Amino acid sequence: MLIDITLSITPEMTEYSPTDRSNPLAGHLGTHFDVMNKEFPLEYTCRKGVVFDVSGVTERDISTADVDTELIGRDMFVGFFSGYIEAVPYGSKGYFSNHPQLSDELIELLLDRGVSIIGLDFAGIRRGKEHTSKDAYCADRGTFVVENLCNLKEVVVRGGRFTAHTYPMSYTDVTGLPCRVIAEI
Repeated sequence: MLIDITLSITPEMTEYSPTDRSNPLAGHLGTHFDVMNKEFPLEYTCRKGVVFDVSGVTERDISTADVDTELIGRDMFVGFFSGYIEAVPYGSKGYFSNHPQLSDELIELLLDRGVSIIGLDFAGIRRGKEHTSKDAYCADRGTFVVENLCNLKEVVVRGGRFTAHTYPMSYTDVTGLPCRVIAEI
């Protein structure tokens, strides 16, 4: 079974790009990688994956206590289903400023385990001023962040384990790459 976990883009959504408003389709619109001017390795296009249901975590950062860390291993795609993208309209002011975020401890664990891709159904692993610096920190360690995924609940209800097929556009010298992500159950 294949599940498209990519956010579908409408013409109206081009107004929502939080960064490059002059050319919103070039990087940070919808489902995309924050590559921070790094090259996305082709071997990352197919990874074993797991999605954790963290939809019950509110009013605090998502931490290591909220996931089964034994399921996290090297070269994986690790996703987080919060339900946020379904609850708060993509592109709304609150979507980009009040989204869930991962704790520094959880981010360190993911990096230490050698995860290839961190996938989120919200706007970033950290909010505000920490967003860009934490994305760069992850990219420097060979881990890329895919933001604004959808349909992750479909993966969770089917056991949470899958094969992630992730295909970014072939752009260079940019900080964001639009991508298509398909979960194979």
